[in-house]
Amino acid sequence: MDELPDQGRLRRRAEEVAAEWGLELGPPFALSRFSYVAPVGDDAVLKIADDGDDECLHEPDSLRVWNGRGAVRLLRSDPARRALLQERARPGSDLSELPEARAVGIAVEVGAKLWVPAGEPFRWIGAHVPRWLDDGERDADEGSELIPLARELYAELDVGRATLIHGDFHHHNILRHGERYVAIDSKAMLGDPEYDIPSFLRNPLSYRLVNKRLTEQRIRAFVDVGLDDFKIRAWAVIRLSYLGADPEESALVRSLL
Repeated sequence: MDELPDQGRLRRRAEEVAAEWGLELGPPFALSRFSYVAPVGDDAVLKIADDGDDECLHEPDSLRVWNGRGAVRLLRSDPARRALLQERARPGSDLSELPEARAVGIAVEVGAKLWVPAGEPFRWIGAHVPRWLDDGERDADEGSELIPLARELYAELDVGRATLIHGDFHHHNILRHGERYVAIDSKAMLGDPEYDIPSFLRNPLSYRLVNKRLTEQRIRAFVDVGLDDFKIRAWAVIRLSYLGADPEESALVRSLL
């Protein structure tokens, strides 16, 4: 979703849910822009998604599947009000605070736990990518010059249908929880694990996807645990073509092929 939701409306819903569930709602997290996310006590987080946000539609379902393996645990949910209560990662520091090699190693380990067989109710990315490419071509934002190449690459892919993917897999969504790291904020669908890697390649937020050597090292780390090299590179072009990429980023992802 492109437009920011009405935070006041989401806050009122959060207060309503918290009151019904007997929770004491704390101040919202500063980086919560597309949903209302706030701690409730020391060990849980309440998240209210906007009604118009279908990207995280099946986040509660994904947390049930993972059941604490590679992700925070689901404690309670109310699909009608787009509310979920989840385990709070403590201390909650993310991968951006770690040295490069350590961050990549942890991401590889976490991803391997998340990419598991699944089916309904999760949607297949193949039913959505063509529309996202059409939208990117119509909007003609930075990166859209990649769309002709992205269409060619997408036509070559045999897109998986039976693996659960995170959908927003990057440094800031992988948090330390005790002695381990867990994922949060899934936009879960069915597809290729390789679909998840471009988001990681272009993060953390302070990083720009212009370092070819570092990018190749990151790709190699995921290939070494069984991901398909070509699919990672193809999805990098496809996803950046509609998510946005400045000219230098576009040149780099072209060079990956």
